[in-house]
Amino acid sequence: MADGDGTWLGLQERAKPLVHAGIVLGIGLGGFFDGIVLHQILQWHHMLSAYPDPAIAGDLRVNVVADGFFHAATYLFTIAGVALLVRAWRRDDVPPSGRALLGSTIVGWGVFNLAEGGVNHHLLGVHHVWPAGPGSVLAWDLAFLFSGLVFVVGGYALIRSEDAVVPREQPSPEEQTA
Repeated sequence: MADGDGTWLGLQERAKPLVHAGIVLGIGLGGFFDGIVLHQILQWHHMLSAYPDPAIAGDLRVNVVADGFFHAATYLFTIAGVALLVRAWRRDDVPPSGRALLGSTIVGWGVFNLAEGGVNHHLLGVHHVWPAGPGSVLAWDLAFLFSGLVFVVGGYALIRSEDAVVPREQPSPEEQTA
């Protein structure tokens, strides 16, 4: 989806492979953080801990297996992100921008939060961020979605701050002759 002037989403078209790699990598890393920190270390929830059938919601064995499938998916996203990154690095036309990679990884983490929060917390209701925490369950779920939005906007701003991937303004014809 190029903008017709060699740009893509306000970035140079040549940065697209690097940004794609970072987004896919960020989805995987965001999933790993969620699964490792929220599911395992803090034990705020598991994949099916709010499932409508209490026999499933309360079955730790079933939830651990579901968490395992979740981790397998995040692992695949991470591998795909690394593969895309290696492919991007091998291209001479892709700018070697650490800032664009970091920003796009943050965007990917935000995409993960928005997708996972929207689907699992709100649409399916199979788990919530911190059902036993202070405040309402909805407040924690909305905060998770809001964090995803902040990550997407902040990551994109970081990418846009990189001169190597943002197109320079072309001087007007009058400026070129002056």
